[in-house]
Parts: sequence; C-alpha cells; structure tokens
Amino acid sequence: METSREIVDALMRRKPAPRMGIMENIWGDTIEKWITQGYPLNDDGKIVDIATHFGHDLVGVGGWFDLLPLKGFSEIVEETDEWKVVRNGAGASLKWWKNKSGTPEHVDFRMTSREIWDRDYRPHVLELDRGRLDVEGTKANLTTRREQGLWTSYGHLFIWENMRQSLGDICLYESMALDKEWIHDYNRVHTDFFKTHMCVLLEEAGKPDGAWMYEDMGYRDNIFCSPAMFAEMIFPYFREMVEFYHSYDLPVTLHTCGLVEPVLDMIVDVGFDAVHPMEVKAGNDPLRIARKYADKLTLIGGLDERILETHDRGLIRREVTKLIQGMKDAGASFVFASDHSISTNVDYQDYLYAVEVFREQCAY
Repeated sequence: METSREIVDALMRRKPAPRMGIMENIWGDTIEKWITQGYPLNDDGKIVDIATHFGHDLVGVGGWFDLLPLKGFSEIVEETDEWKVVRNGAGASLKWWKNKSGTPEHVDFRMTSREIWDRDYRPHVLELDRGRLDVEGTKANLTTRREQGLWTSYGHLFIWENMRQSLGDICLYESMALDKEWIHDYNRVHTDFFKTHMCVLLEEAGKPDGAWMYEDMGYRDNIFCSPAMFAEMIFPYFREMVEFYHSYDLPVTLHTCGLVEPVLDMIVDVGFDAVHPMEVKAGNDPLRIARKYADKLTLIGGLDERILETHDRGLIRREVTKLIQGMKDAGASFVFASDHSISTNVDYQDYLYAVEVFREQCAY
C-alpha cells in the first residue's frame, strides 16, 4: 500500500494515484472548541496530533524564518485586553487580536519611500544571517514526519505578502505605478535574500517533498492589482523562485486567498505545480478551474467552508460529493481541503463527517 508521501508525490506531479489526498488548516481556536466536543487528548493532556487524528497526507515542517529587515524586532505600540498594535521589523504597525485568530489590521507604515528603504532597511537584508534560521528544529520536524510516511513541505511568505506587510497597500500600489525601479529593487533584494536562506535549510536541514509560497493575490471578486502589473513586477520573481525549487526537484504550491482565476494562466506560465485553496466565497469556481486547468495544475482545497458551518449533514454530503465527483470528471489531481481554513463556526463532528464522506469516495 502506498504511503501518503507516495500518493501526494504522484498527485503533485500529475501522475496516476490510487486516491485523492487530504489536508486542512484548522484554527487553534477551533481545536480549543473541539476539545470540548470530544477531540481527543493524550495522557499528558496535550492534543492528539491533528494530521494523525484526521489522516491528513500533507504537513508543513518548516521553512519559516524572519525575513523582515530588523531581525527579531517587535514593539508593542498600543495594547488592550482584547488586542495589541505591534510594530514589526519592517516598521509596520499591525493590530492583532490577543485571544482569537484573525487577520491583522494594517495601521501604520514607516517604509513609505525608496529613500527610507535604502537608508533604514535595505542594508539589513543583503547577506546570510544564520541567526534567522532554525536548522536543527526544521531537521527534527522533517525527520519525524518522514518517519510517519507523510508528504512534507517548507513554506513561507514571499515578495508580495512581504511588501504588503512592509509598505502597506496604498504605498505599494502607488509605488508600483510611480516608482517601478524601487519595487524591482525591493523584489530583487528580497528574492536573493530568500534564496540564500532557503539554500541553507535545504542543504543542512534536509530536503522536503515540496514547497509552498503564501502570496494572496486577491480579495472578494477581484485581484489586488491588474494582471499587467503582476506580470511586470511580481511574476518574474515568482518564476525565479519556482525555478529555484525545481532545481531541487521540489513541486511548488501557490497558496493564494481571494479571487485567483484571473491570474491562473500566469500562475501556470511561471511553473507552479499546484494552487490552493480556490476560495469559493471570493468568487472562484473550483470545478470550472478543474475543467480548464486539470492538466496543468494540481488542485488543493475548494470545499466552501460555509457548508460545514451549516451543521446540515445532508448538505455536507451533497457538496463534498459534488466536489469530489466533479474533480474526478475533470481528471484532476486533487487534494481535498476547505477553501480557506476551518473556523470556530464548524463543529468537530461535522468536520469528521465531511472527512468520512471524502473517504468513501476518494479512490480514483
């Protein structure tokens, strides 16, 4: 019997596989709620491993490192019982919930011109800094998951999300139109910086089975900027990074929340092997994507998470079945997952039921 690692490797390379894969992103808050609904604990009181408990095939094992210019910098600007505003190593202040999961609010940014970038931040991201890496911890994670037979990956944000959390959206979009040389310099420096550090992880911590790049390209019903802007200033660096990972024989998944369909041709063109999560509530149609791109991309995600929030078992069965059978009809290499992540609005038994329905039908 093939291991999860072998099955997902086949799926990622769009080769014949005996069944579909399965993975999921589950909020920490959600697991805390699920413990009260029967999610199991070990004898030491810690939660049973999520991937093991649900039989997930794909797991991340590392690849994260501090890629902001001022290493380890974190300054609390303002704080209440419910939230805190923290200035990061790129000079940006972000507002975070303290007691629940959520995307931070963008509050303030210091990196608002090329002059500030050149003077205060650029010098800090020009050379390898081993203190940013956890080689031994990454190696240990990789070894453990490899022994379990799971498909492993390194993942991180790249240039697009890096710029959004460093410059802020307004400055970023204005600069893409008015100061293209700065944006290209920023991306050139950060691409080189990223590759330098990732080389160390790959060569010293070990090579996983694949790589993930987390770069949200859109929001509900639209993408953040025009395809032409993306093509000129962002996707050339995506291509370079994909080619870097491919030189290690690693398939590369692009995680992008929001609407993605308008840039799927570009995603294919620069060489990505898979896309996740095909967010339905943002306007994507996973089965339409499958019919058009099944021969070009492995598809991961696509189950409208709001279906699980209804607690309607009949609806859950119909929608899970529709997604799985539609992917089969399209000939897609498919990894079952929600179209974003599992929120606290989902009950433990309802998610278990969705997994059960998947198991009934996942064989190709």
